[in-house]
Amino acid sequence: MKILALDTSSEHCSAALWLDGRVSQRLEHAGQRHSQLLLPMVADLLAEAGLAATALDGVAVAVGPGSFTGLRIATAVGQGIAFGADLPVAAVGSLDALAWGLDGVARVACVDARMGEIYAAAYRWTGTDLDCVIDPL
Repeated sequence: MKILALDTSSEHCSAALWLDGRVSQRLEHAGQRHSQLLLPMVADLLAEAGLAATALDGVAVAVGPGSFTGLRIATAVGQGIAFGADLPVAAVGSLDALAWGLDGVARVACVDARMGEIYAAAYRWTGTDLDCVIDPL
C-alpha cells in the first residue's frame, strides 16, 4: 500500500508517504508558508521513493479542525494530485489522527484554536479501533 498524507491544518506543514509499512515524512514550521512548502515536500518524497503519483494507491488529507486557509491548501493539493493520477482521496480528521498516536484506553486530543480556545475530542480505544465519545468541539 502506498499512501500520500498531507496536513496543513496547523502552523506546521507536513507530508508523509506510507510505503508498505515504512513512513517517510517532511515537517516544517510553516507559519503562513504552507502553499510554498507543500508541493516541494510532496515532490521530494515521491522522488526519494522513486515513485510517480500514479504509483500511489491513494491520498489522505487532514480536514481539521484547524486553520481554514491551511485546510483549503492541503485539500486542493490532495484533490489535484488524486484527480491527475486517478486516485481515491480519504478525509482524515486532525483530532482523530492525533488520537491514533496516543496510548491508553481513554484518549483526549487537543490543539490550539487560538484566541484562548482549543479544539478537543475524546476517544475510547476498543483494542482494535477508536470510538469517539465526545465529538470535536
